[in-house]
Amino acid sequence: MARLTTPYYLIDETRLQNNLKIIQRVREASGAKSVLALKCFSTWAVFDLMRQYLDGTTSSSLFEARLGYETFGKEVHAYSVGFSAQDIKAVRKFADKVIFNSISQLTAHYDAVRGMKLGLRVNPGISYSHFDLADPARRYTRLGVSDKNEVMKVSPLLTGVMFHFNCENDDLDNFCAAIDFIDQNYGALLEGLEWVSFGGGLYFTKEGYPLNRFCEKLKSFSEKLGVQIYLEPGEAAITECAELVTTVLDVVHNEIDIAIVDASVEAHMLDHLIYRTTPRIAAPEPGPYRMMIAGRTCLAGDIFGEYDLKTRLEIGNEVRIADAAGYTMVKKNWFNGLPMPSIVVRRLDGTVEVVRQFGYQDFKRNLS
Repeated sequence: MARLTTPYYLIDETRLQNNLKIIQRVREASGAKSVLALKCFSTWAVFDLMRQYLDGTTSSSLFEARLGYETFGKEVHAYSVGFSAQDIKAVRKFADKVIFNSISQLTAHYDAVRGMKLGLRVNPGISYSHFDLADPARRYTRLGVSDKNEVMKVSPLLTGVMFHFNCENDDLDNFCAAIDFIDQNYGALLEGLEWVSFGGGLYFTKEGYPLNRFCEKLKSFSEKLGVQIYLEPGEAAITECAELVTTVLDVVHNEIDIAIVDASVEAHMLDHLIYRTTPRIAAPEPGPYRMMIAGRTCLAGDIFGEYDLKTRLEIGNEVRIADAAGYTMVKKNWFNGLPMPSIVVRRLDGTVEVVRQFGYQDFKRNLS
């Protein structure tokens, strides 16, 4: 590892496989299929491993649908908040299921996808989210159809529906109550369909999660209504499997010691800035030395956080930011023209492979 130049994202396939085995267990025990949410993680260098455990991919755009088709295979679920006519012409070549966000989208594009397995996003008006920004049931939401009667009118055009209403939900009791609500309010709809997706945002790979109860609930729901359940794991599939490896470039002091690393929250772990959360540090270990770790962009708030570390950081020290797979590589950007982190994979056999490096020409081509 010493030969690698920081910064880089390091994906560990062994850790990744641990999550995938849990997903496989859920499939075997409950019958629920799982499709990878590409909006969270699209690093296709590890798809050879992931496709052994997952049933396909789900997308939020034409490009994601095409990527899933070309690099993952198996089922391709194509959803978008808004398809253009050009999108539909292209996506029908790749998709097994096309899921519309609104009735107006469904009716506008129906003739172009007639005969395909079509779905509609339904908003049940309930949700689980720690953040208003990510709450699909927030006021004035545009995500999904809220009027149950209108959904019933177009149900003959559908083979399934999607309820995507969770974000980082690790509360099984809450989830069980939610799908009981869906059963009570949409059971008549589902009995006439082939499949239902409960979307992503379910943290069922978390250590200690009551998997047996989770599987029993999914299975009973599926059997009662006669529908195939789909889950759309994103972070559940890749949580804890990657780190952002950085090097300290400078240490300054302004009331607190501040270590400036060769990466950035703004450019390389943007969700932490958006949601004002603090990433964990995988290394160095915790200890008595209080330090701030900051990125090297000109943004004043480009701060990873304050940490109590085993040793005081010095120039040249390595800092590893934990849990750096979900919503990171898909959102990385060229702000300040910073070097883009390489993508590195530690394979199951322990070998380390640099699968992608970025340089100035990538930066230049990204612009004009």
